[in-house]
Amino acid sequence: MRHIRSIYIFCSIVTSVRSGASELPEERELTTNFSSMSLTKVPEGLTPITTTLDLSYNLLFQLQHSDFRSLSKLKVLILCHNRIQELDIKTFEFNKELSYLDVSNNRLKSVTWFSLAGLRHLDLSFNDFDTLPISVETGNMSHLETLGLSGAKIQKSDFQKIAHLQLNTVLLGLRTLSHYEEGSLPILNTTRLHIVLPVNTNFWVLLHDGIKTSKILEVTNIDLQKSQFTSYESQQNPILENAKTSILLLNKVDLSWDDLFLIFQLVWHTSVEYFQIQHVTFGGKVYLDHNSFDYSNSVMRTIKLEHVHFRIFNIPQESVYLLFTKMDIENLTISDAQMPHMLFPMYPTRFQYLNFANNILTDDVFKKSIQLPHLKTLILKDNKLETLSLVSHFASNTSLRHLDLSENLLQHENDENCLWPETLVTMNLSFNKFADSVFGCLPRNIQILDLNSNKIQTVPKAITHLTSLRELNLAFNFLTDLPGCSHFRRLLVLNVEMNLILSSSLDFFQSCQEVKTLNAGRNPFQCTCELRDFIQLGKYSEGMMVGWSDSYICEYPLNLKGTQLKDVHLPEISCNTGLLIVTIVVVMLVLGMAVAFCCLHFDLPWYLRMLHQWTQTWLRVRKTTQEQLKRSVQFHVFISYSEHDSAWVKYELIPSLEKEDGSVLICLHEGNSDPGKSMTEDTINCIEKSYKSIFVLSPSFVQTEWCHYEPYFAHHNLFHESLDYIILILLEPIPLYCIPTRYPELKALMEKKAYLEWPKDRRKCGLFWANLRAALHVNLLDTRGTCELQTFTELNEGFGGSAISLIRTDCL
Repeated sequence: MRHIRSIYIFCSIVTSVRSGASELPEERELTTNFSSMSLTKVPEGLTPITTTLDLSYNLLFQLQHSDFRSLSKLKVLILCHNRIQELDIKTFEFNKELSYLDVSNNRLKSVTWFSLAGLRHLDLSFNDFDTLPISVETGNMSHLETLGLSGAKIQKSDFQKIAHLQLNTVLLGLRTLSHYEEGSLPILNTTRLHIVLPVNTNFWVLLHDGIKTSKILEVTNIDLQKSQFTSYESQQNPILENAKTSILLLNKVDLSWDDLFLIFQLVWHTSVEYFQIQHVTFGGKVYLDHNSFDYSNSVMRTIKLEHVHFRIFNIPQESVYLLFTKMDIENLTISDAQMPHMLFPMYPTRFQYLNFANNILTDDVFKKSIQLPHLKTLILKDNKLETLSLVSHFASNTSLRHLDLSENLLQHENDENCLWPETLVTMNLSFNKFADSVFGCLPRNIQILDLNSNKIQTVPKAITHLTSLRELNLAFNFLTDLPGCSHFRRLLVLNVEMNLILSSSLDFFQSCQEVKTLNAGRNPFQCTCELRDFIQLGKYSEGMMVGWSDSYICEYPLNLKGTQLKDVHLPEISCNTGLLIVTIVVVMLVLGMAVAFCCLHFDLPWYLRMLHQWTQTWLRVRKTTQEQLKRSVQFHVFISYSEHDSAWVKYELIPSLEKEDGSVLICLHEGNSDPGKSMTEDTINCIEKSYKSIFVLSPSFVQTEWCHYEPYFAHHNLFHESLDYIILILLEPIPLYCIPTRYPELKALMEKKAYLEWPKDRRKCGLFWANLRAALHVNLLDTRGTCELQTFTELNEGFGGSAISLIRTDCL
């Protein structure tokens, strides 16, 4: 036990002491709880700084003077529900700060008094005292506010000792009551009096005196096995002139109908304005004439009956209903009474508030004319009503402002006419069976409308009259889209939680600009572009979205299922078709301008054409087979040109070919002619002895040299079948109209642009030579493996007497 106490004290210190380095020790408070631990004595070694000590629900039967001596800071001591038989108040003489002492529900028979000047709450109720435990020392406790007492006998002399105290609450918790001296209770000076009676006690005299005693009177456990209304008849007449009570509360009442009837008649002629009875059971035989109720001379404003149970009794229920509705008070509540019907008098009444919740009322209630011109609030929650139009016709003759029809069986058909008062501003129609048609049966000036937990699928766009609506609750329905506010221009609060909403509508964002609070959580959102604006609203609305972001989770598509909407990124460009088109157009314009600029300033088409040719040549070279490389050739390349272009061939072409590898075998027509053959035959012989053939094209070449090749090319169709062996270099532009018609092969080549174009800009020459080298790519090692090289030098008159190196091979 000591071990448990130590642990608890340590935890209490940690949790009870306020944090802060500057905090003073006297501000610290410690609550120690030893309740329900079957203790037979007060634990030893309690921490001196303990301010609240709970020892309730134990087995304590005696208190020692030393039990609380060390607790100088003790303020609250709870000793209720133990077995203490004697109490010496001097036990607490060292607890100067003690203000709350609860010793109720023990077995106390005697109290030895000692004045505790600081005590504010003292509870000695539900003990075994023979008389009330009050002494002169009790009257000296000037700060006492709440006093709980018990005793089998109640006498005036006991209360006279504390009559001068200004008490807030007096509790008489009685286990038995053998004697009550009439007129004792009015001696008390208290604001609230609560009397808990033992079973089967005559309550009439206590009720009489209680009404004369305090402003608030509460009586609990009114239970008579035998009706005692005859004792009431022998009482003196009305006590209205002596009454103080304005609020009367009766709890746990089990009486005959006659006794309950007499209580109402008694209270009716007193100062009571608010009369509440809870947990009441009545029935039995009836002896009184209930039509004799005197409704005159009353200040009663409110009667409230809750949790009512009927026993079998032989009185028409109509008499019970009319007893209350004829009272003509402002506020009437009869709830949880299993009441199947309610009747009203034929004349107008001044009811302003009616609450018949938790009963079994049906549409029959509204089938007779009811005159309630002053009615402002009507609560019919949790009944069996089915037809909304019937309620509307009843309400049309009232001044109704607030109507609660929740938890019924209500429906509305489109062909039913509804007629509501202009004053109605608040309606609760939740937990019914309404479909979309309910919007055709709503008050014109409604401001707050609750339609949650119905069967609504859409909000009809034909609604034109709900212009005053400010709050709309459509939670727990079957909506598939956020409703627009075209007909709810003043809407401020919208709740569509737990529907079937996949995305938000354009109408919502366009028409719901005035909405300040939106609850759309726990819907199966489809996180696509249609939801992008809604997600942005949640991120940047600063508290507008209730439950953001935990309640807003994607359901579709599957790859985003379970993802919070705040974590979903939907770029605007991918969701805005107009923006996407504009972006594409802008990009295309920029690219077009960039291409135009490059074409104008950098001759981009030429570079592209050269790059394309290089790529095509490289691909053809990769596809060349070993058999093609091993065919009977003597030269790597044959060069054909006109005399007019010899200088370019000598100073540009040949040096560039020999610069990279000096073993490239070049065949020139001048150094390889055969005197016994014609020039055409020599040319064709050079082509066939070379792996590649280069033709330097220019207007001069077309006019002087091409005539030797056109028949050969036409015959062998080389440009269509073996274009890999032919390399055309366009040295100078050749307009198509300058090509004679007798050269169709050349004209076809020029139209196809199957040539390398010599650039006029020297900066472009690098790409030209790269393309040419790629076209001339030859596996030299394989060539040397099959040929024996022989070097010779010849004079080339075509080059003006300059010497060039020519290399000739004789094939093995």
